[in-house]
Amino acid sequence: MSDIYTPRGKYFAEFALGDADSSAGRTVTETDIVNFAGLSGDFAQIHTNAAFAKTAGYGQRVAHGLLGLAITSGLLTQLGYLEGTIVAFRELTWKFSLPVFIGDTISARSVVTELKPVPRLPGGLITFDIQVTNQDGKTVQSGKWVVLVASRP
Repeated sequence: MSDIYTPRGKYFAEFALGDADSSAGRTVTETDIVNFAGLSGDFAQIHTNAAFAKTAGYGQRVAHGLLGLAITSGLLTQLGYLEGTIVAFRELTWKFSLPVFIGDTISARSVVTELKPVPRLPGGLITFDIQVTNQDGKTVQSGKWVVLVASRP
């Protein structure tokens, strides 16, 4: 058995337009919100103060939008298709459509919508359309990610 790491991710040429993958679900917890507030420094009352949030727009605390994006990144990373082959996260366009609350379970779906070889770089650019839904099937966040994926060595 070899101790040399072998990426399980796909190389640029192994992706095709329309390739789609869906993640497992993940429930957003109060601990997630508290930890993200500490990490980001964003202690806005709508996220961290239950009494305040009861009187605000949604009647309860709302997860940070960027926490939802970070969880989405983790959910898609767990699928493994970019493990060891992603070179750089190049671009992001993102929409926050609905709030994510404590106790919501979100999952993500990615679809390859563009493939662009970049000979001067060590691979090619892949555009993914990403959709994040909650346990009710409602889209809470969505957007496009452009990543640089390595060519096969």
